[in-house]
Amino acid sequence: MSSPELPDTEIRDFGALHAKDGQQRPERRSPRVMLDPLSAIRRAGDPFVDVFCAGQVFFDIVFTGLPAMPRPGTEAWAPGMGSSPGGLANMAVAMRRLGLRTWLAAAFGDDMYGDYCWDTLSGQEDIDLSASRRFDGWHSPVTVSVAVERDRTMITHGHPAPQTLDQMIGSPPPVRACFAALELGEQKWVRHAYDAGALVFADLGWDATQAWSAQMLERLRDCHVFLPNADEAMALSRTDTPEKAAAALAEHVPVVVVTRGRRGALAIDQQTGETASVDGLPIEAIDPTGAGDVFGAGFMVGTLAGWELGDRLRFANLCAALSVQHFGGSLAAPGWGEITAWYHHNIEHGPHADQISEYGFIGDLLPDVALGPVRRAGATLGLRHRA
Repeated sequence: MSSPELPDTEIRDFGALHAKDGQQRPERRSPRVMLDPLSAIRRAGDPFVDVFCAGQVFFDIVFTGLPAMPRPGTEAWAPGMGSSPGGLANMAVAMRRLGLRTWLAAAFGDDMYGDYCWDTLSGQEDIDLSASRRFDGWHSPVTVSVAVERDRTMITHGHPAPQTLDQMIGSPPPVRACFAALELGEQKWVRHAYDAGALVFADLGWDATQAWSAQMLERLRDCHVFLPNADEAMALSRTDTPEKAAAALAEHVPVVVVTRGRRGALAIDQQTGETASVDGLPIEAIDPTGAGDVFGAGFMVGTLAGWELGDRLRFANLCAALSVQHFGGSLAAPGWGEITAWYHHNIEHGPHADQISEYGFIGDLLPDVALGPVRRAGATLGLRHRA
């Protein structure tokens, strides 16, 4: 497959993408939001972009409701199915639905899957794709996820993008924060963002060998917040419990958060001296795809807003718990309407009010008016309506 002839590294003028004849283009207006969690801290001269995230976007097909994985040579019919943008789109959509001004840098194919992901992210979810690229003749990566017994198994097909993220991005625009999936390959854009003063959040890109090279620990020097799951954290730190893993990783990064699935999460903040551990919420899971990304988005909101460590974990925990009640990763992420409904049902008159009373701080964030629901994943790319 041939790729376009482009320089090895292109320094992109992101300001020019939103300027014309010295005037701001309409795209530069503050994006639509239901609730702005950073309204109390926004000041003149702050970066316009809250979060810049970069990585690979997949077209996800998720099957749910199977009692067990099908045996070889058999066929099983899944009661539920959802389609949505996946990969880094999970994180981007989750952050945008929580009110952060979000830019996403990713490669998109020129096929139907790429059209769907691009249109969903930019049109439906209001994510700025100025730093993303469409590539002719490159087909979009596709992932099939099967959710069974509160976990999921994924099969992916795809090819390397015609350009690396460093080639696509160059130097990122001024931002409050960025999110990266750390890999062993060079990621100059992360260092550019770090040196420019952005708060860098990161998790691990999947290592097919599960060797988790010690070189990855060196990459944490360019990060402020590290969010691995328990298995990743223990493998990377060569420890045997999430608690030991968090303590070991805290020597390499200011804030480490280790997620434990249904058991919640724990965190250490070396900057403030805080430690916190939060249990999982009593919510029935339909599909765990993307829950870790939604958790990370919630933790990012709390960090940028300046909340204490325990409340950051609780809010992230709630966002992830709400997401697993729906199909898919990105479009399962909750908006403030879903958070408001959960709060009023559970904190004020729910059956678990005593158990989750620590979530009362969320009430101070919620508006007095009713908020509508977000869009959810559908079983198809779209239905053709005939006259």
